[in-house]
Amino acid sequence: MTVLNLSFAACGFLGIYHLGAVEAFLCHGNKLLASLRACAGASAGALAAAVMITAPDKLERCKEFTYRFAERVRRQPLGAVTPGHDFMFTLREGIEEILPSDAHSLATDRLHVSITHSKNGKNHIVSRFTSREELIKALLASSFVPVYAGLSPVEFREEKWIDGGFSDCLPVLPVGRTITVSPFAGLQDVCPIHRGRFNVPLRLANMNIMFSVENIRRLNQALFPPPTSCMQSLCEEGFMDAMRFLKRDGWTS
Repeated sequence: MTVLNLSFAACGFLGIYHLGAVEAFLCHGNKLLASLRACAGASAGALAAAVMITAPDKLERCKEFTYRFAERVRRQPLGAVTPGHDFMFTLREGIEEILPSDAHSLATDRLHVSITHSKNGKNHIVSRFTSREELIKALLASSFVPVYAGLSPVEFREEKWIDGGFSDCLPVLPVGRTITVSPFAGLQDVCPIHRGRFNVPLRLANMNIMFSVENIRRLNQALFPPPTSCMQSLCEEGFMDAMRFLKRDGWTS
């Protein structure tokens, strides 16, 4: 039996696309799930991977939190960087709400979180967690964009860390095949179809995306979330793109 992993790209508020893909995997990817060994990710991708591994029954609640979180950021005069707006506090609230009490046990050796050292910029993949709090800290570290999310990097195991997307935004695990998921049109297994005029790939911290107006627009949406109706469309797109992959590669039952 082929050993499979899933890896979800760093993508800010476009993480809602990942949740649509997760729904497709959980509802229609029986053959894939039977071979699934681990999930990996950076930033919003690590959060989606954590839901897949530790709280698949909380997927709908996770979607609702994402819509609320995006709406709260949209209401701020300067978005996430508005003085007094505590981005990380809100994110932690959502993680606390979703993760079960034994999340760290479920995640150990099955969830691989990409984080970046704040001083030397080196990547580190965390896959062992001694407590639920340690898992939460790793997920927060993986999601911390300096200035955008605050001024102080997240402390994890007595060192300071920032968003995993800066050093490896789409981890590929060493054992088995890693199926990659990204809300940016490119060369990933699950991603939107590239409809741009130019076939020019760009490599961003281990992720290959196509140079297009659509991808530039999505990069902007990752930091400045669009209205809820657009977020819901992104979620549906993630579902449909994952379904296209499952059918194409014969992973549906």
